[in-house]
Amino acid sequence: MTSDLPIGVFDSGVGGLTVLRALRRELPNESMIYLGDTARVPYGTKSAESVIRYAIQATDHLVTRGIKLLVVACNTASAVSLDPLRQRFDPLPVVGVVEPGAAAAVATGRAQRHLVLATESTVKRHAYARAIHALAPEADVNEIACSVLVALAEEGWTDGPVAEAAARTYLAPAIAAAGKDGPDTIVLGCTHFPPLEGAIRAVAGAGPTIVDSATTTAAHVAHLLDQLHLRRTIAAPGTLTFLATDGADRFARVGSRFLGETLQPSDVELVDL
Repeated sequence: MTSDLPIGVFDSGVGGLTVLRALRRELPNESMIYLGDTARVPYGTKSAESVIRYAIQATDHLVTRGIKLLVVACNTASAVSLDPLRQRFDPLPVVGVVEPGAAAAVATGRAQRHLVLATESTVKRHAYARAIHALAPEADVNEIACSVLVALAEEGWTDGPVAEAAARTYLAPAIAAAGKDGPDTIVLGCTHFPPLEGAIRAVAGAGPTIVDSATTTAAHVAHLLDQLHLRRTIAAPGTLTFLATDGADRFARVGSRFLGETLQPSDVELVDL
């Protein structure tokens, strides 16, 4: 591996573009290849065995193109496939989104009371609870599956009364049940949720710190590149390549919202895993 190789970013669809956006902000000189497995999204309803198989196939494809580090930008895949990927593709560095998000929550949580908003699959596996408890065994972690928020983000309904009503439906019972000792962090445990941060803040109030796993993952990748002496040394913007397994039109249309810039279908190369 050389420092001039790109970073590979893999997700089940377009939600991981929030991670790519944070990576580009943190590492503007790095080249990146993003692969969205849009033909098989969502991963949250699949078995662990299937998700591991999909993750290996996606990583195989990225490795054949040449990458120096892999970011698994899907919470479900991060929860189940990191160890198999690290074993199979050693010495390729593999980074997930769960561990950096958990570490940021522990670092910022004053009383270690954490509310995790995630998908049903991530909540069922208690991925964030395990990662937080590994760092802070006495932490109080409440995990909520927020599937409707995923759909709202995909449709672009990320602010206004509809988004706030959905956020309130999920958050209000948990905050009320906690009473005066409410959460001091709210962890956005799904790559679809950063665009909804405003609606979530409107419901949660100013008290809790909102932890965005995309931002914390980008910071972790930057630190790891420095540790491994793999940061690109050329002082010029890196290249960006988009790959998808289906639906270039939809990838471009929906992905533009998550990336924060306009994509055209011609920007997306369809690949077969």
